[in-house]
Amino acid sequence: MAQHLVFTHGNSFPASTYRLMHDRLRERGWHVHAIEKVGHDPAYPVTDNWPHLVRQLQDFTQSIAAQHATQVYLVGHSLGGFLSALSAVRIPHLVRGVLLLDAPLIGGWRAQLLRWAKRSGRMHAYSPGAISQRRRQLWDSEDEVMAHFVDKGKFARWHPDVLRDYVQNGTQPHGSGAQRMLSFDRQIETDIYNHLPDDMAASLMSRPLPFPVGFIGGHQSKEVRKAGLGMTRRITQGRMRMVEGTHLFPMESPLETAALIDEWLTSNLKIPSR
Repeated sequence: MAQHLVFTHGNSFPASTYRLMHDRLRERGWHVHAIEKVGHDPAYPVTDNWPHLVRQLQDFTQSIAAQHATQVYLVGHSLGGFLSALSAVRIPHLVRGVLLLDAPLIGGWRAQLLRWAKRSGRMHAYSPGAISQRRRQLWDSEDEVMAHFVDKGKFARWHPDVLRDYVQNGTQPHGSGAQRMLSFDRQIETDIYNHLPDDMAASLMSRPLPFPVGFIGGHQSKEVRKAGLGMTRRITQGRMRMVEGTHLFPMESPLETAALIDEWLTSNLKIPSR
């Protein structure tokens, strides 16, 4: 029986950035489905706590499940992990399991701090949105885009094919010449960061989840250190693993990540069909 996986990308990285990982999963027999850019459909705008983004993934997942008459696994990186978990609880009858890729769930005092930061207008002091709002978004050519990113901080650790996919699909033609512009709107990226949900615990811990949840994180992930793993441990019931890499380990080691996803979905998160 065919196995279907709905993958959701991290903030600012279109789903096609993960092509290499998806191709390897398809080689292993998975049918991979993904929204190319969450938050860019006007029908699902970015608002506080992301209710419309959750609905976007929920609607997409429902359409895949109905089209193939099957339950699906939800896998998400960072933003995509949060959305996967928050969407899954709304349609549990369609979900076989959820796998979070460096998406540490936010609860407890950290959620309270997040709520205060948003309400007090001080989110800029805590959110990556302060950086994304100023992100460079225009280059004279594709070669210039590649030169910009190849030695730039976090991108220097990426698998070269993933970086190439990001340059080609994370930017788009601009004007009549060779210019390229970011395809993921930087204001949408910023709004996603600044409206990070502070109510995950209420959504995910009010009742036992009828599907298993797993977590794979990077040993060098700053995001894991900032968010902590307390709530994630409770939700996953110990189904956790740390691997070499940063928050962006799926870009750094895409083939190894695909193998891990395959292993976790077929072993660690396997449950009887309902």
